[in-house]
Amino acid sequence: MRALLEAFGFHVIVAVDGRQAVEVALAEAPDLILMDIMMPEMDGFEATRRLRQHQSTAGIPIIAVTAMEGAQRLALQAGANDYVRKPIDIRGLIAKVHDWLPNTDSEN
Repeated sequence: MRALLEAFGFHVIVAVDGRQAVEVALAEAPDLILMDIMMPEMDGFEATRRLRQHQSTAGIPIIAVTAMEGAQRLALQAGANDYVRKPIDIRGLIAKVHDWLPNTDSEN
């Protein structure tokens, strides 16, 4: 997914687990977060809840990424703004990114 997003011109920061995702988001304040739900250390639900508790990350759009049936509802309840299902449809993902970052296009 990283290579595909970079090919569309996005700068991508990667975290290897949920705990690191929270730390990186707090340090970097990204424009948008793609939150994998199934991660070691801390799952994406808990990482999303924690990010929503911090003033600096509370307003960052979070798109949950999951293959789990029923996880979409739980992700939204945890504070995610939207979700995409695995396997990822890259065109659908890019469309959602543009929905949440309306001032972007494929070249930026």
